Amino acid sequence: MHKPDYYARIEAPEMRDYGVYLQCDKLLACQKPLAEMVNADELQFQIVHQVEELWMKLITYTLVDVVDFLEQQNTHRVVTLMGRVHRLMRMMTVQLDLLETMSPKEYQEIRLQLGNGSGQESPGFKLLLRMPPDLWRAFKASYLDGRGLAVEDVYDLSYDHGDSYVVAEALIEFDELFQKFRANHLYLIHRSIGLGSKSLKGRPVELLQAGAGHRFFPELWDIRCDMTDRWGSQYGTVRDSISHHAAE
Repeated sequence: MHKPDYYARIEAPEMRDYGVYLQCDKLLACQKPLAEMVNADELQFQIVHQVEELWMKLITYTLVDVVDFLEQQNTHRVVTLMGRVHRLMRMMTVQLDLLETMSPKEYQEIRLQLGNGSGQESPGFKLLLRMPPDLWRAFKASYLDGRGLAVEDVYDLSYDHGDSYVVAEALIEFDELFQKFRANHLYLIHRSIGLGSKSLKGRPVELLQAGAGHRFFPELWDIRCDMTDRWGSQYGTVRDSISHHAAE
């Protein structure tokens, strides 16, 4: 069997119940016809980015439910669903590595097919960026203000590893994983077009670097610095060397 025969089977799969339920015919038609691919890597490029959009759709859908459960103070459901989000974020980050199998030249050939588009226009990514303020408002109303707590109470002054702490840690893990995704994407850009180049919009790639330094829940990050500074003022910033005592 030669290549055109395989291509025909790829693009027109046999449809039985499983394929009908998943709408595989429509799904597999979402890519350019194989005969029109600019190079052998374009199918990979399209599929990876399309799958990223699907994962982001699922993440946003899940986070909408998380907001509801935060408002209900249903901690078990919040933690379970945030665990799903964390797994999705890790998959999104790992699958970007596939794009590093392209050479810079092959990437440039594909890049020309985007017109004026760039990843900064991702509909799923832009929608996902709107979720953290709603998550924070629901968390603050239910797990802080509603319980007469401040972040420093949850983490230090009244620390008991209770519901407020567990939910806060689920939120900060989402924040951390999202920033790792951005950082991984930054290195992908570095490897494929270089950080000193201009993006398709004519904007410097430093915009991506600035985004990678963004934090969704700064209060949850800042409390760690505050705690360390407070503890440091109690036991001193310079402490006795334990290796010095051991040597004696």
